[in-house]
Formats: sequence, C-alpha cells, structure tokens
Amino acid sequence: MPHARTLVPAPAVPAAAVVPIAGALLVAQLVVRAWLVARGNFYWDDLVLISQASSDPILSWDYLGTSHDGHFMPGAFLVAGVSTVIAPVQWWLPAATLVVLQAIASLAVWRMIRIIAPRAGVAALAAFAFYLFVPMTISAYVWWAAGLNTLPMQAALAYVVGNAVVLVRDDVSDARRTRLVVCAVAAFVVALTFFEKSLLILPVAFVAALLATRRRTNRFEHPDTDYRTSALTVTFTRARNLWAILGTVFVAWAVLFFATTTATEGSHSFSQTAHLVWRSINNAIVPSFAGGPWNWERWVPSPPMGLAPVWMIVLGWVIIAVLVVSTVRATRGAVAVWVCAALYAVLAQAPVLWTRSGEFTSLELAQTMRYLPDTALVFTIAFALIAAAPSASGTHAAASEPDRRPTIAVAVGAVLLVVSSMIATSAYSTSWREDPTADYLANARQAMKDNAGRTMFDQAVPLEVLLPVAYPDNQISRIFGRLPERPEFGSYTDDLVVLDPTGKATQGAVTRARTIEPSAGSCRRPGIAGPERLALDGPLLDLQWTLQISYCADRDGEIELRLDGGDPLQIPVQSGLHVVYAQLTGHGDGVQIRPVTPGLHLHTGEGRVGNAVMAGLAP
Repeated sequence: MPHARTLVPAPAVPAAAVVPIAGALLVAQLVVRAWLVARGNFYWDDLVLISQASSDPILSWDYLGTSHDGHFMPGAFLVAGVSTVIAPVQWWLPAATLVVLQAIASLAVWRMIRIIAPRAGVAALAAFAFYLFVPMTISAYVWWAAGLNTLPMQAALAYVVGNAVVLVRDDVSDARRTRLVVCAVAAFVVALTFFEKSLLILPVAFVAALLATRRRTNRFEHPDTDYRTSALTVTFTRARNLWAILGTVFVAWAVLFFATTTATEGSHSFSQTAHLVWRSINNAIVPSFAGGPWNWERWVPSPPMGLAPVWMIVLGWVIIAVLVVSTVRATRGAVAVWVCAALYAVLAQAPVLWTRSGEFTSLELAQTMRYLPDTALVFTIAFALIAAAPSASGTHAAASEPDRRPTIAVAVGAVLLVVSSMIATSAYSTSWREDPTADYLANARQAMKDNAGRTMFDQAVPLEVLLPVAYPDNQISRIFGRLPERPEFGSYTDDLVVLDPTGKATQGAVTRARTIEPSAGSCRRPGIAGPERLALDGPLLDLQWTLQISYCADRDGEIELRLDGGDPLQIPVQSGLHVVYAQLTGHGDGVQIRPVTPGLHLHTGEGRVGNAVMAGLAP
C-alpha cells in the first residue's frame, strides 16, 4: 500500500532574508518605543525612586536595599540613582535607558528564537513580531520604574533560555559549555537585582529546554528509549552544572528577598486574587492576541487600563482556539507547549496579584497589563518551540509536497496583529499623556531655579502627581533634592513662597486655624525680654503647624519658639518691624517664646497658626 503524501509548509521568504526582515522589525519596534517615551514622562514610583536617590547616598545599602512596595531591586535602584545624579528630574536619561534596555531585550529574544527554531522562517518572524508589538508589553515599558524591573528580566529570560537549549540539545565543546553556563548565571543574577520575579527564569528555562529536547524523540524514531535517555534525564544531565548553579542562586536570592521584603504585609484575599487573575486573562491577555485593547481609560493618578469590548475578547479566544487546534494537528508536542504556556500565564501572576489584593484594590488593576511582559515572552518561546517542532505526521509519511497556505496564513495573521497592536499602542500613548506630572515637574524645576538661595518650606506635591501614601517621598525637598539650583528647605523664612498645584512659585500665606494674641507692650516699649508664653485663642492638636508672627525688635539677634510637646526652634530676627514664618510640631494653647541673644527685646503683634498655602487661599 503506498504511503500517503503529506503537505508541509513551504518557506515564503528566502532564508537569507529572514535576518534582515527581523532587523527591520526590531528597528520599527525601537522607533515606536522611542516615540512612546518621547511622549511620556515620570509617573508615580518614578518620583519615589528619585526622592530616595535624592535623600540617601546612591551606593549605600540603605538606598540599594530598600524594599520598594514589596520589591527587592538593588540594580534598579542603582540605575535610578545614577540617572538622578546625572540628570535630576530630567526625563531624557530615563527615556534613553528604557530604549536601550528594550533594544537589549529584543536582541536577546531574537537570538533565542533563532536558537530554538534555526530553520524556521515566517513562523520565527511571526513569533518575533508578537513579542515586539503585542500590547502586553507596553504599560510596563513606558513606566520607568516598571521598565527597570521587567526589561532586564525579559533580556535575561531570553538569554538563559537560549543558552539552556544549546547546552541540552547541541553538542558543544567544553570551553563553550563553560562559557554558556557562566554567561547564563551572570544574566540570571543581574536580572534578579532588578526584579525578584526573575526567579521564574529558572523554571521557564528548564521547561523550555525540556520541550526543545522532547520534540527530537518519539516512539517511532527511538522505540527503545528508557528513563536514562528520556528527554527529562537528558535535560537534567546535559546542563546539570547550569541547573545546579542557578538553583543555588535561586534559593539564596529567595531567602534574601523574603528577609527584606514587605510584600507579604497587610491583609490579602485569595478570592480576590482569583478574580484578579481571571480578569487579567480574559480582559488583558486574550484581547492581546487580537492586538488589543484599542480603548484605554485613565483615572488619574492611576495608570491607563485597557477596556476591551466583548467582541474583541471573543475574537481573542477564537484566535487562541484556532492557534491551538491548528498547531496541535500540525506539529508534534504542541499540546505540552500550550499547556506550559497557559500554566505560566496563570501561576506567574498569582503571587504578585495576591500581594496587591486587599479591601482597597479594584479589579481594574489587572487591566493595566503591567504584570504581563514576561507572559508575552513566554508565549513567544511557545511559538518558537512550535515553529521548530516536527510534523505531527511522524516519519512514515511519504515525500511531502510544499504547501504555502499555512505560511501565508501565519504571515497575514502576523501583519494583522502588528497593525491592530499599533492602534492599541497609539491609544495607550494618548491615555498615558493625560497626566499633569510632566507640566508640574517642568514648572517646579523652573521655580526651584528662580528661588535658588531662598529658604522655602517643604510641601507635598499635588495628589494627582503622588498621593500622600508615598510620604515622605511625595515632598518637594526629596523630589528636587538633587537639583543644582534650588532653594534651601528649612523651618523658618521671612518670605513665604509656595508652589501652586501647577508647580509654579507663588506668594504664600498662613491659614487661620488659631490666632496668636499680641504680646504685652509695644514697639516703642517691647515687653518680651525673657521667656514668655503667647496665648492662642484655642488649643492645637499635636501636628506640624506653620506660624506667622509679626514682630519688632530693638536689635538683630535670635529668638526661640516652641509648642508644647515639641522641639524648640531658634530663629534669627532683625532690628525693626518684620514678619517671620516658622514650622513647629506640637500642641497646646500657647506659643513659648524667649530671646536667645542677651539684651534682645521685642514685641509681637497678632499672629496666625495654620498651614502654608497660596496667599489667595488665606484671607
């Protein structure tokens, strides 16, 4: 009986054109990514990193070892610190770091694809295009703090997977084997310093190497295979040095992470975590396979969240179903690949979403998609493994006839995905720009420069820029602390200047929460020559207060002010009639005042205790 003839995909592009096309795709991605960051600016955690880099020596462990919102990321802190020292509160350098890191990650991904599927043409390019343009990678890229986490992880994940596959699948010299192990371990360690989630690189690399090895053997080709020559044994033994070292680093870093992190603090909900994971899958991952979502909504100061319509979610599920069915029917081992990719999409998100769960967490958090870049890369690995897999027909098929239809379908699908993803990217960029931070920082930088040499009180940035939960990193003294031209931030001044909500400097005043009664005497006969207590018209809570005191002194000198329960503050005064503003912490129904300079006499008029605000808000 003659063997049945099978149809196999025919290459749609010459082998020599694959690399140039990949290069063009990479350049196109970097152009788009450069455009994205050119339209962006600092956001939320970016300012927290800047504040901490402005307040501590950037090489100190107090800075590098900080647990930032549950993350242990000394490498990211180092890059943020260096950027802040070189170009404080200037977006161009962080933007450049994002583009450079993206270029490194994309090159590593292409290298990995070529290692896994060296003979694949259109399928390899389609997998690469998926990684380069799928919307799952956008939100964590434009956000500097998130990009410093995820981009090194993406680069290291692709690099380690590529090295692991070479070690397990190919025959290499001892020298090259050593080099592959050393470089993979170095990439793993570097990625861990940027993001503790990089711990997942080890299991992903092992599974990818296992699947790449498993596809080479089957019961028809090797009927006598036993456990000693099985794919699992081969994967363990041929790269045993890599797994041993990576495993040791994994355990050591995990111990260090749990010893320093605050991620597990607070109350968390397993039920809400399950809802968050499902929301992320159904409303973020699935529409990404259709190049969506095209619509993004932002509730400042939150990041944009994708609002995929029902039809796009359904289309995404249909596309996934078609991909699964067609690849399972066409290639051997595709089922295992899809199962592993799906498990990663669920399990990799669960821990981070659990740490974010709580009574104040909205399910829309999952639609921001900032936890998905590594998931996009894992699906890229899956596509590469499927592209490299043998035909499902086995070795008993007769000589095959070229069939261009699958190749054309893959190429058309990839083009449609890229076009749809560009629509989503443009919509995301528009939503991302709906943020007052850029204008506020530009105005505030100019205000700092214009008031250099003056003393200003510290104040919080507007709620739309950074919420009070970030205190003290929401204070202007910390955010702008590295600027070379800026005012001094102190506890007293004779000219109250504040920043308005747009970041511009304006004349300040003190609200009237309490009134300070005038002292005895007059300017002609000042009554304060020693310790006195200036009465208030009501008691104060134990908080920080701003005092406005008008006085006349008979000579230059210093006085001391204090509230009950607070520390004293020494303030210089000048001869004649003047006004001084001071910030004190304490409570009580009076202000204690005493001349420090011997022979100094002064008289104080009616004053105020309240908060420093724009003059128009304190009549």
